[in-house]
Amino acid sequence: MRIVNRLAERFTPAKPLPEGIHHAQVAPQDKPPYRLHLRLRQDGTGILIVNAATVLQLNETAAEYAYHFIKGTPPEETAKAIASRYQIGKRMALDDYLDFIGRIETLIETPDLDPVTFLDFERVAPHSADLTAPLRLDCALTYRLPEGAQADDAPTKRVERELTTAEWQSVLDKAWQVGVPHVTFTGGEPTLRDDLPALIERAEHNGQVCGLLTDGLKLADKAYFDTLLQTGLDHLLFVLHPENPASWAALETIMPEDLFTTVHLTVTPRNAEQAAGTLTRLAGLKVTSLSLSASDKSLGETIHALRNMAADLGLTLTFDLPVPYSSSNPVALETAEDEVPAGAGRAWLYVEPDGDVLPSQGMAGRILGNILRDKWQAIYPAR
Repeated sequence: MRIVNRLAERFTPAKPLPEGIHHAQVAPQDKPPYRLHLRLRQDGTGILIVNAATVLQLNETAAEYAYHFIKGTPPEETAKAIASRYQIGKRMALDDYLDFIGRIETLIETPDLDPVTFLDFERVAPHSADLTAPLRLDCALTYRLPEGAQADDAPTKRVERELTTAEWQSVLDKAWQVGVPHVTFTGGEPTLRDDLPALIERAEHNGQVCGLLTDGLKLADKAYFDTLLQTGLDHLLFVLHPENPASWAALETIMPEDLFTTVHLTVTPRNAEQAAGTLTRLAGLKVTSLSLSASDKSLGETIHALRNMAADLGLTLTFDLPVPYSSSNPVALETAEDEVPAGAGRAWLYVEPDGDVLPSQGMAGRILGNILRDKWQAIYPAR
C-alpha cells in the first residue's frame, strides 16, 4: 500500500486515534452484506476482523482508514482529514483511501481465504507488538482420542475434568471481552465433544474467527461437516494420516468446500520415504497450506528437502498453528525452555480441557493461571 511507506518515511506520524472498538454492518446494493470489527490499539495500530472469518493486522495509517470506513465517512472528507493530519496532498490521500477500500472489498469477495491475512498492508509484527490480549486462543476441548488411538497420544492424566459447554462458552465470551479475535478448537480430538457445533456457534456469535484442529475423519460425514460450516467454522487444520485411506477420503470431501484448510503432516521414519509423494498428492487435491513437523531431529534433512519441495508445489508453510499431540510428535514430550516458539504466551495462549492456561501447547510446567478462576490481568499482564 503506497501511503504506508510514504508516510512512514517522509512525515512525522500524527497522534494516533484513541484506543477503542468500532463495529459496522455494511450492505452494498449489488453485493452481499458484510460486517467489520475494528480494535484500535493504544499505539494507533489495529486489528480488523472481516465477517468473523479473517483477521487483518493494520499499521497506524491503515487502521485510520479502517476507522473512517467503518464510520461511513465520505471518501472526500476522509481524504481531507488524512491530508491535514499527515500534510500530504488531498488527491494522494483520496487515491490511497480508495485503494484501501478496494483491497478490503477484494478480501471480502475472495473465497477460501487464509484466516490471518495482510493484503499487502505493512505487517505489524505480532510477536513484538504491545498487546493487551493475544491474537489467538487455542482451546483444547478434550484430551480424549478416537477409538484405536494410542492412550499416550494425549496427556489425559494431566487434567481431572473437562469444562462443561457453559464453561467453555464463558471462556469464549471472556476471551472476546478482553480482545482475543481468533480461537481454535483442538485436543485430543475435539469432534468427540457433542457440543462442538454449539461452541463454534458461540464464537461466531461473538464475532471471533474460529478454527478447528482435527483428524478430520468425522468430517467425512457430509451432514456433520455442513453443520460445522453453517454454525461458523472459518478454517481447518487437518491432521493427515497418509497411511490411512480414510484420512485421504475425508480430505477429498473437505477440499471442495469453501473453507481455508491447512494440512498437517508429521514426518516419521516410517513415512519419510513416501513423504514426497504425499506432498505431490496434496497439491493434486488443491491443498495450498501445509504444516510440517518431524518425529525426531534425525529427520532434519528430510524436512528441509520437503520444505523446498512444498515451495515448488505452491504449498505455503504454516508454523504458528497448534499441532496435534501424538507419540510421534515431540510436543507430546513437553516443549523444552530453549524451544519455546516465538509468540508463545503473547501472540497466542493455550487453554487445557480444565481451563488451565499455558503459554503454548506442550508447556505444562508453566501454568499461567486458570481462565475461569483467575483475573485476566494475572494471566496476561500488560507490558
